[in-house]
Amino acid sequence: MMISRQLLLTYLYLLIYICLSSGVILFNKWVLSPKYFKFPFPITLTMIHMAFSGIVTFFLVRVFKVVAPVKMTFQIYATCVIPISAFFASSLWFGNTAYLYISVAFIQMLKALMPVATFIMAVLCGTDKLRRDLFLNMLLVSVGVVVSSYGEIHFNVIGTLYQVTGIVAEALRLVLTQVLLQKKGLTLNPITSLYYIAPCSFIFLFVPWYLLEKPEMDISPIQFNYWIFFSNALSAFALNISIFLVIGRTGAVTIRVAGVLKDWILIALSTIIFPESTITSLNIIGYAVALSGVVMYNYLKMKDVRASQLPADSTPDRSTKDKKILNVYKPDGSMDSNDETVVGLASEAAVVDEEAPLIPSSRLSYVTRTQTGGGLNSR
Repeated sequence: MMISRQLLLTYLYLLIYICLSSGVILFNKWVLSPKYFKFPFPITLTMIHMAFSGIVTFFLVRVFKVVAPVKMTFQIYATCVIPISAFFASSLWFGNTAYLYISVAFIQMLKALMPVATFIMAVLCGTDKLRRDLFLNMLLVSVGVVVSSYGEIHFNVIGTLYQVTGIVAEALRLVLTQVLLQKKGLTLNPITSLYYIAPCSFIFLFVPWYLLEKPEMDISPIQFNYWIFFSNALSAFALNISIFLVIGRTGAVTIRVAGVLKDWILIALSTIIFPESTITSLNIIGYAVALSGVVMYNYLKMKDVRASQLPADSTPDRSTKDKKILNVYKPDGSMDSNDETVVGLASEAAVVDEEAPLIPSSRLSYVTRTQTGGGLNSR
């Protein structure tokens, strides 16, 4: 009976994650779209998310002490948090801006390029090696995305460039997380990530907002419904928490399967909610080809992780270590089980969601998704 309850709770968390992840993307699209809520200011929306997340995490960390802060020095903040925040802010900015030009469905298809961008950046930075099997998988993903793009009815060059630029910025952020933070033995869970990175990202976004959006907002009649923006920011923050709960009860394989399922559901829902975002059979074929490459890439990286962490020993020990590889958090009664000086996700199962891209991975070449904007972005 206990097993059934635990399994039911796990599925409930997965359902919450899928609903929140899909909901945040659709919500952000609805807010930004000139056809619906008519608030075409993606930098402003992202800054609202950052401000809300920074305030909430401040109370969680400093006031209610739900999560303990890490030992953050000025040197680490200046050399690690600031550059990571800069690329994080960029990925949110460009990713959210893409919603002004292209459909949710097409954006999800373009996101299949995330492992390609991450792999290339990891190779260039020396954190991964160029291998023939991985290269062929990346080539398959790229071909699938090209086919999907060719089949896009409402293809927009500007929107596509914004989305791809956001993906590249997110890939750079992931690599920086590995190169900078994890070399110092420091990893951040979703709550502490937001606590340190959200305020800094807000500052980085302020400059382009002041130059690009503020002048237009001063002369344009805009809607500013406080309840809409509050619920939007709350949904984005809740997504981060849901990911935190999900990866505490499942493993890398489960969360990635849920992510693929979420993408297909999101593509279908977007065509219903936003009738203008029609998809073609060529879109679907191309996306299916790209996803097959992503799945194979996941499989190869999982084999690499297991090979690097499992010595040739007894079967019982191996079974135990397999379980550790697939689990991220070991719930121990606290909200996060990874604070103090070295906090973090198990490297093999770290998840990067495009709506909540703050969760770092110590094996970035294994990361296959993004986010944006996260809960916080809607790339």
